[in-house]
Amino acid sequence: MTGWTEFVAAFALFLLSHALPARPAVRAKLVGALGEGGFLFAYSIESLLVLAWLIVAAARAPFVELWPFERWQMLVPNLALPLACQLTAFGVGAANPLSFGGDPRKRFDSDHPGIVGVVRHPLLAAIGLWAAAHAVPNGDLAHVALFGFFALIALFGMVIIDRRKRRQLGAETWARLAARTSFWPFAALITGRFRPDLRKISLLRVGVGLAAWLSLLWLHPIVIGVSPLP
Repeated sequence: MTGWTEFVAAFALFLLSHALPARPAVRAKLVGALGEGGFLFAYSIESLLVLAWLIVAAARAPFVELWPFERWQMLVPNLALPLACQLTAFGVGAANPLSFGGDPRKRFDSDHPGIVGVVRHPLLAAIGLWAAAHAVPNGDLAHVALFGFFALIALFGMVIIDRRKRRQLGAETWARLAARTSFWPFAALITGRFRPDLRKISLLRVGVGLAAWLSLLWLHPIVIGVSPLP
């Protein structure tokens, strides 16, 4: 197990670095010392550094094949990532009282929910899509554990937030706000509960999502050391 030491340590630090600051007493002390903006900045930098170490540790862990690599598997993340980037671009700062990452100052129209009509938790859906897609061409134990963990966290996060928001808002209010939204991406669109107004789609956000996707394509071989293209 000595070859797994770094991976286990990075995983443990990642969990602790997210669990401890989330505790109300710890968060209050950190916000009191750093301010809200300082806390968010420090937390973001720390999260990125620990995540980077976790990814590096997964690459260094002993290789235990769970399924063989096939070149077609690389198509999965290449098809999923453009959607994940668009979900992120539209989800950040959107009017969304049903999840996190939105702007509470914006008015939410439950009859015209925008990105929330596509999926109720766009940021968590993007994380889950990214993680699940990357597990397909990385069929060794360390990477399946890494990406599977993020996919499960995103999935359970959506379930937990739904329960919390239903409790906070009240079942009747939550049901009214969520009537034209869906837990799974595009479910409300497929069933006809959500009909988007294409005229209101922000071209700026489309451009941001496209730029983010192209940036990830360009940075992947530089940062990860492997081209993401088949």
